[in-house]
Amino acid sequence: MKSKESLIRCDWCGTDPLYVTYHDKEWGKPTQEENVLFEFLVLESAQAGLSWITILRKREYYRQAFADFNPQKVAGFDEQKIHELLHFKGIVRNKNKIKSAIINASVFLKIQKEFGTFHTYLYSFLPNKAPIINTFESEKDIPAQNEISIKLSKDLKKRGMKFIGPTICYAYMQAIGMVNDHLISCDFR
Repeated sequence: MKSKESLIRCDWCGTDPLYVTYHDKEWGKPTQEENVLFEFLVLESAQAGLSWITILRKREYYRQAFADFNPQKVAGFDEQKIHELLHFKGIVRNKNKIKSAIINASVFLKIQKEFGTFHTYLYSFLPNKAPIINTFESEKDIPAQNEISIKLSKDLKKRGMKFIGPTICYAYMQAIGMVNDHLISCDFR
């Protein structure tokens, strides 16, 4: 058995302990937990134009600011709450991103109502309704988007979601395990 230090990881996570933990325990692992699905929707949308490590470092602040990622509560945020969040130093204080999280919470709830769960909706885009396990040998082989993320993005936008382009959707799919892009050399595959 390999020691923790000798384990091989995907290059992108580097050596930052927060990144390493995220890589080892979350990235590419399927989840059906609705609040986790909403959490990553908020975080991936907030990440647009920023590095993922920036958002990971703010994750606990996002949890505080966005009601433990409870979509029912976030959907009810009003102008006063938006004003408070614009002054909350722990998150990305971009009014459009904050508003998009609230709008996206409402759409998330409508999708849950229509499909039973957001998970069921997401997996309706996957062949055989199962995660895609890719076999990439190099990070440069991993796409920024794919046909499914393009379709998912279009559908979510049609339903009213914001900050949810095909690249964000693909990163979201990776984060929640709809697609596993751990390199074939990675011990966490």
